[in-house]
Amino acid sequence: MTGHRFESLAPTVKLQTLSDIKAREVERITTGIGEFDRALGGGLVAGGVVLIGGDPGIGKSTLLLQALSHLSGEHKVLYVSGEESGEQVALRARRLGLETRSLQLMAEINLERIVSTLQAEMPQVAVIDSIQTLWSDQLSSAPGSVAQVRECAAQLTRLAKQSGITVILVGHVTKEGALAGPRVLEHIVDTVLYFEGDTHSSFRLVRAVKNRFGAVNELGVFAMTDKGLKGVNNPSALFLSQHGQDVAGSCVMVTQEGTRPLLVEIQALVDSAHGNPRRLTVGLDAQRLAMLLAVLHRHAGIVCFDQDVFVNAVGGVKIIEPAADLAVLLSITSSLKNKPLPSKLIVFGEVGLAGEIRPAPRGQERLKEAAKLGFTRALIPEANRPKQAIAGMEVIPVKRVEEAVARVRELD
Repeated sequence: MTGHRFESLAPTVKLQTLSDIKAREVERITTGIGEFDRALGGGLVAGGVVLIGGDPGIGKSTLLLQALSHLSGEHKVLYVSGEESGEQVALRARRLGLETRSLQLMAEINLERIVSTLQAEMPQVAVIDSIQTLWSDQLSSAPGSVAQVRECAAQLTRLAKQSGITVILVGHVTKEGALAGPRVLEHIVDTVLYFEGDTHSSFRLVRAVKNRFGAVNELGVFAMTDKGLKGVNNPSALFLSQHGQDVAGSCVMVTQEGTRPLLVEIQALVDSAHGNPRRLTVGLDAQRLAMLLAVLHRHAGIVCFDQDVFVNAVGGVKIIEPAADLAVLLSITSSLKNKPLPSKLIVFGEVGLAGEIRPAPRGQERLKEAAKLGFTRALIPEANRPKQAIAGMEVIPVKRVEEAVARVRELD
């Protein structure tokens, strides 16, 4: 049987070897807001597309208006408002005390008009607030529908890559906290940032969950003031409660957020259950808590099956890394025995199902950050034992859960 050769009408493309392509470092456009630049991986990139998601009223538009105000001094910028009128945006800028003489505004939701204006004006940075309000002439569906959001995002991304304009898209989130609209939105863009934190608290966290130009899980920490969002230089202070004396159920851990080590207080409350015992976490994984309680029972003989267990990460921060395991277990043990852990003690380490304590990445950096903030003792995995002693820090390495519980008792 003879094979058929198919003739293609499409022209062929010249291939390159990867070694022949000259890669250059991308230049950053700094926004003038240090914590925002940190979350972005050092600043904005020409031709990059950034998607910012968060709950309504958490500060997305405020932060972007502040960033554009800073940028407008040296760069040509454009703010496209699809949700508010020009007067509303101007009122907010005045309330925040921003310099807006060079900040251009466009209140428009038609994609074709926005694209032609961007091509004519060629700003260096353009903010689209928000992507869910835009609609294209090419589609008959309503603004905010999956087809409209996908088409508008794809067109703006294409324009950004061709023209070198940095485009920042604001995206709405669902009740579950995920970005509304198609997941393809996250795949199209270069960087995805999420606003975290309680709207009732004055603190806001901006986390990078995707970044083609920098580290993911990088965190920017802000305080909401009457003059907008201000960067917080020492965020560890936010996540540590100021107790007058040592209290039971409290354990301080060092978590790694991108390139930044952060000290966070883990609080546990263990109380007699009336009916079915409850397991509740705030800022931590609820499924992991059930697993850790089973490990604590099997390997350390500490029983919680007839107790309600509540665990909280102070300050509204979400901890997604497993290095919090050991701190969670020790805070639960402390609350159950109603006995405070030793003062100036920090803890980190992942706990396995066999009761072993596994190392956490960047252990040396975590210990240095804790020492800098005045902590004098550290209970850590054996594999994280530092090669050189850290000034003012007593390091207690442990291999198993039962050993960790026993060592804490000895420290009293």
